Amino acid sequence: MTTITERKAHAGSFWQFLKRDFQRHWGIYLMFVPVFIYFIIFHYLPLYGAQIAFKDYIPIRGIEGSKWVGFKHFSSFFNGLYFGRLMRNTLLLSLLQLLFGFPAPIILALLMNELRCRPFKRVVQTVTYLPYFVSLMVVCSLVINFTSVNGLINDIIVALGGKRSSLLLNPANYRTIHVASGIWQNMGWNSIVYMAALSSVDQELYEAAVIDGANRWKQTLHVTLPGIVPTIVIMLIMRLGQIMNVGFEKVILLYNDATLETADVISTYVYRRGLLDNAYSFSAAVGLFNSVVNTVLLVGANTISRKLNETSLF
Repeated sequence: MTTITERKAHAGSFWQFLKRDFQRHWGIYLMFVPVFIYFIIFHYLPLYGAQIAFKDYIPIRGIEGSKWVGFKHFSSFFNGLYFGRLMRNTLLLSLLQLLFGFPAPIILALLMNELRCRPFKRVVQTVTYLPYFVSLMVVCSLVINFTSVNGLINDIIVALGGKRSSLLLNPANYRTIHVASGIWQNMGWNSIVYMAALSSVDQELYEAAVIDGANRWKQTLHVTLPGIVPTIVIMLIMRLGQIMNVGFEKVILLYNDATLETADVISTYVYRRGLLDNAYSFSAAVGLFNSVVNTVLLVGANTISRKLNETSLF
């Protein structure tokens, strides 16, 4: 066990190192200041308000003047009429996005890595990146127009011998439309990370594989994929830490009364209860529950990854 003197010595050496490093790289520390201030103001100071999840918050009384009620709002949510539907929809949408949306940018990056014609490769990159920069409002408007009775998708269905229908009014279609439009919008941008990882793979490994008689497919399996596995694992851990987060903006823009059974998720429920019904404490409790589940999943996935392949976020 370390003594108090040894601990003080370690602390002193740390601060001396930090002082020397600051004097040497003061410009980098200066660039970090706005980021530090941003996280303090928008991520750490708001944590003080999280206590209203355990109170009957009344704005006129303030946080300190509101009455403590313990886990009343959590219990109300867990025993509520919509708890099962909200959890089912949130998890299903997140898992579908993880199952189909997570591999999509990896596959796109692998395909673009095989392109040898640079002009064509740049065109493909531009076309796949562009949807990410389109406003979500515009994307949802396009989705609504394409899935309407006279929309493009129905034209294709009719051409193949089907019948016209309003696709977004069918609850069974909502998850497919939500996930597919998300893949289309984010696939190109998310592939940038994997393209960067692919550029760092040692080219000598490919030369050795060619000497051993490996074709392009075997090179991808035995050289390319193992080379980007750490990046894939890190991105997967980060994605698992957001498994309970389904952006309410897109759901609100796309869902309707007919699809509420399959489209309503926790974030939209919090929006309705918190802002429309003024149930601030209840919505804070639901949001806090969401954050706790995400944190547990993030830490759990990180721990498992660190034990299995020594790759982790922390």
